Amino acid sequence: MREMTRREMLGVVGAAVVGGERDRHGASPLAMTGSASPLAMTAPHPAPRNAYRRAGRLKQSVSYWPYGRMPLAEFAPKAKAAGVVAVDLLQPEEWPVVKGAGLVCSMGYPSKRRDFLSAGFNDPSLHDMLVDEIDKTLPLAAAAGVPNIIAMFGNRKGRSDEEGAANCITGLNRVKASAERHGVTVCVELLNSRVDHKDYMGDHTAFGVKVVSAVNSSRVKLLYDIYHMQIMEGDVIRTIRDNLVHIGHFHTGGVPGRHEIDGGQELNYTAVCKAIADAGFQGYVAHEFMPSRDPLASLAEAVKICEA
Repeated sequence: MREMTRREMLGVVGAAVVGGERDRHGASPLAMTGSASPLAMTAPHPAPRNAYRRAGRLKQSVSYWPYGRMPLAEFAPKAKAAGVVAVDLLQPEEWPVVKGAGLVCSMGYPSKRRDFLSAGFNDPSLHDMLVDEIDKTLPLAAAAGVPNIIAMFGNRKGRSDEEGAANCITGLNRVKASAERHGVTVCVELLNSRVDHKDYMGDHTAFGVKVVSAVNSSRVKLLYDIYHMQIMEGDVIRTIRDNLVHIGHFHTGGVPGRHEIDGGQELNYTAVCKAIADAGFQGYVAHEFMPSRDPLASLAEAVKICEA
């Protein structure tokens, strides 16, 4: 996703989770991008015929932030009706809302910092803060049944890959024992530095694999964002197959533009998701695209495309 979008969302908690029109953490991404009409967010949507069942072999989830103008308590049952079993990227106070709708929070945030994306484990001066955030969130996630929490590599700021990787390994080694003890996976996200996140260090799979393989924990893995890695390196099916042991979570998004994952963009998500399922992946594949038309219809379509 675009850094300014996440910064806007992470900066403000907003109104109460269960009521009123609000976005996830501030100004709505849809309002900022003009990608969809506000009317589309509030119009009634009949439940698809696959309502309230898991679609295919993969556990499909959806990131809430592109739908943030709809209150989470309203969005969760509609997302469930579209075929997902979880909602991604929520703060701890939001986890009970999706649980009440019969869904899981598949990826939790440990922080509301506006610099969450750019301030990561490649900066050793931040390690104490980052470790403290994660250590405080891990027991909350375990108690709430949240399987993953997100972490970032951080912006390069002049560091070499060797220095940045060594710093990330040192910092993540400090959280792995707690993650293992609580049974929650810390997923460090791969982002593109070409279009959306200039200067981000973890912008290639090989860098992420180098870090998490050195940490050598079943509870420290990569969040492989298919959209971002298609922009940076392509060859996503082979890369996923070769590195699946190091991947704990997936995000989707159409290339270019991070909109729907249908035939209007360059990735064959049916083939990608079949490859993920065929490889025996047991985690979540979360849709993280910005709808350019009816949001819930686009979500239901994405679920169908990724039924593997």
